[in-house]
Amino acid sequence: MANESLTAVICADHGSVTGGQAKVAIDSALGLKQAGVRVIFFTAAAPVDARLTEAGIEVVCLGQTDLLGASSRLAGMAQGTWNRLAASRLAETLAAAPRGRTVVHVHGWARALSPSIARPIAASGLPAVYTVHEYFLFCPNGGFYNYQNNHICGLAPLSPACVATHCDQISYARKLWRSARLELARRYAGLPQVFSDYICLSAFQHALVAPYLPRGAQVSLISNPIDVPDLGPRTAPDDGAFLFVGRLSPEKGVFLFAEAAARLGVAANFIGDGPLAGELRSRFPGACLLGWKNSEEVRAAMRRARALAFPSLWYEGQPLTVLEAKALGLPAIVADRCAGREEIENGVEGLWFSSGDAASLAEAMGRLQDRDLAGRMSRAAYENYWRSPSTPQRHVEALIGLYREMLSVPRREKNI
Repeated sequence: MANESLTAVICADHGSVTGGQAKVAIDSALGLKQAGVRVIFFTAAAPVDARLTEAGIEVVCLGQTDLLGASSRLAGMAQGTWNRLAASRLAETLAAAPRGRTVVHVHGWARALSPSIARPIAASGLPAVYTVHEYFLFCPNGGFYNYQNNHICGLAPLSPACVATHCDQISYARKLWRSARLELARRYAGLPQVFSDYICLSAFQHALVAPYLPRGAQVSLISNPIDVPDLGPRTAPDDGAFLFVGRLSPEKGVFLFAEAAARLGVAANFIGDGPLAGELRSRFPGACLLGWKNSEEVRAAMRRARALAFPSLWYEGQPLTVLEAKALGLPAIVADRCAGREEIENGVEGLWFSSGDAASLAEAMGRLQDRDLAGRMSRAAYENYWRSPSTPQRHVEALIGLYREMLSVPRREKNI
């Protein structure tokens, strides 16, 4: 089947880049279009990234906000519970798509589209695939994480103990609503069952979600794409600073990194912003908060730094920052209970440390003060990444291969 005969209906909460999930959805849409695939981009929340229309992609945007941008809390809850407009417009879109040549690819539903998209997908009879960027299809708060005590949660989702536990970032009332929404998505709408296929970003993530996938679901491991130029092997770092890149929020482990750096007496640089910026600055005056930077500035900082610190306290999906660091020849120190560890061979391209343990993180950072060790890990990170890079082109090739397989009969069994 030629690429030109394929149609991909990509469903995403946002029509513009608001985070990693939306970025991957938009980047993959652009890559698929460039490869000759007909792409229909279906989204709830405006605005729409101009690159989509400029590329000739057919865009169906409902002109809504996401749940946080709704006119009132009740309006957001109503949309998030059952977005009637999304259901009706998606039904129209899928009804017009060519049979036998169309795949529905959902990147997200929890922030704007709602579980209502299950009905039109099921009614269309088209094969559908879901990329597991986060965990809202399996866990009420989307993270298998208790935001109240800042620990990974081991409770069975929607069990009595789960429902009784206040783990939401904002309020227990929102936790209860999210639990009811997930129950509706799973039992009334049958959202997990409309997907014949799931894309996991790593084997780590697949092991985490496997118990919650529908029986018989096909699983493919396809890494997210990153667009990083090959700048060649790194020379010795220009400074001895350790670097954090990302949102300054509790689950990202920002205080853990700052405490480890303070214990060790080394510089801790933070690129990013978020709700903890003020408290971080107050508690750790030695930390250097640089705010958000553009891509070129981030790359330059990575090329100068001693190592990337990735102290995330929750599982993550696939942290693109770790992949970018590896591509740039920057060793990474990652928590051993997050998905970032899969990108780093411990002791070769960086180090693992015990998740949530500042002393363990400080010990790993101390080891990388050895310039020779840091240099060896830098070379290994760069060389190992570029042997099999997670480029946009490779990502698109993997998607097209999966789409063709989904449209073929009979399907082959996968063992992952």
